Amino acid sequence: VELVESGGGSVEIGGSLKLSCATAGISFQICTMAWFRQAPGEERELVSTFDTDDSTTYADSVKGRFTISLDKTEKVLYLQMNNLQSDDTATYYCAACKLRSGPVNAQIFARWGQGTQVIVSS
Repeated sequence: VELVESGGGSVEIGGSLKLSCATAGISFQICTMAWFRQAPGEERELVSTFDTDDSTTYADSVKGRFTISLDKTEKVLYLQMNNLQSDDTATYYCAACKLRSGPVNAQIFARWGQGTQVIVSS
């Protein structure tokens, strides 16, 4: 199993970025996919999920600005981020495969990428 993120970078407030997570060895029929982010000194927080039934969820802070999608043919998870704000500055991580049901948080995901950094500045 492998998850490799890309697409991070520096952008001005109001700008856009599209993150990619190339996957290998993941069965999308049984694995929920997710994006998390972690700012310096903060806990890792859930940004968005893409579930096995193709349903999606978003953190309130990114609703209407971020869009998660999954290309099952290319096996790539995306996160389109628009109208970026300074609070979006963080390292973004791709995660796969929940270990158990219940509240979705970083502790229940089995597989992680190495992260890609997003910096939003004025």
